[in-house]
Order: sequence, then structure tokens, then C-alpha cells
Amino acid sequence: DVVPKPLVAELREWLNDTAYVDGKTTAGWNAKLVKNNEQVGKDAPRLAEMQGKVVEAVRNHQLFSLAARAKTIRPPLFSRYGIGKEYGSHVDDPLMAGMRTDLSFTIFLSDLADYDGGSLIMQQTDGDREVRLEAGSAVLYPSTTLHRVTPVTRGIRLAAVSWIRSTIRGAEEREILFDIDRVRRSIFQAQGKTADFDLLSKTFSNLMRMWVED
Repeated sequence: DVVPKPLVAELREWLNDTAYVDGKTTAGWNAKLVKNNEQVGKDAPRLAEMQGKVVEAVRNHQLFSLAARAKTIRPPLFSRYGIGKEYGSHVDDPLMAGMRTDLSFTIFLSDLADYDGGSLIMQQTDGDREVRLEAGSAVLYPSTTLHRVTPVTRGIRLAAVSWIRSTIRGAEEREILFDIDRVRRSIFQAQGKTADFDLLSKTFSNLMRMWVED
């Protein structure tokens, strides 16, 4: 529920009525060889409006915000995969419009029952991780990750994808801050402003001072 269900419905209605272009138009020079999907063209009516609504939803989602520590979020791309469409193995560009990309995310917009295939596969050191989520759910992962989208075998897969420059550049540092922040918020919710909460808040704030790129 990163994107609320009413917004998912609005996005799908818009995506069903808008025009698409070849996804290769925004692919890097080598990713063009393996990108086989469609995406909403940059001149599509209401594109900026829909991009703004998705970015707002992401920024308002507490867990997502704690994990990403976003400084800048790129306007999302909206993609469509029909039968046979896929996106082969690739890594996202390190710079997009002059912005360093630290994190990538995919928001699934189609109901799982409406299509087969179309899994996001992330290549990790311990093997491939397959992600296929309910409409409105998102997966957030380091932009350094090799990943691909498997061919759609039935129906249509709609998704929004985007990239983040984080205030915390390193993935390990982001994870440490994420864990500490979740624990201190849990303590505050259960016990209020205790001595343990204050000590964790001090540690969290001082680590932020060490690692933040403002």
C-alpha cells in the first residue's frame, strides 16, 4: 500500500487511455539491446500530474521514507508489458539528468490475477530474488543491482519505476539508520519519551551527522 488503492485505480484508468512509445527511447546505450516494453511518452496529457501524485504517495509512506532517506526522487516512468514483453538483465544508469542514483524502485500497478510472468528478478550474491507484488506495493533496492523483468505470458503488466538520490549514500549506513529509527519509534510508541529512547535518538542523530550528504 505504498500507493493507496484509489490512486492505483486513477492511474490504471489513465494508463488505459494514454498513448505509449517504445521503451527503448529512455534506455541506456547497452540496455536498448534488452529492453522490450512500452512506456508513456513524455508529451502525454496529465503525465506530470500523475508523476507528482506517485512521488507524493512515496514521500508520505513512512516505512519507504525511513528506508530511502530520499533527497531527490526522479519523476517516475510508467511502463506497460504485454504478452511477450520483457526487460533483460541490466543495471540502472549511475547518473540521470545529472542526479546520482542510489536507489531504484518499482511500484506494481496491475492486479496479480490480471497477468502471468512479468516478475522482477534481482541478481544478488546468494542467488536471484523474484519479486511480484500486489497492485500499489513497491520494492526498493540499490541501483547498483543487476535486474531484469521476465516475459509476460498472459495479460498486461503495468508499473511505475523511478530512482532516488538519498541523503545517505551508502547502503550499509542506510540499513543501520533504518534499524535504529524503527526501534526508537517502537519504544516511543510503547513507552513514550524514555531514557532509552533519548539515548537511541542521540545515537541516531549523531550517525546522521556523520553520514548525511546535504
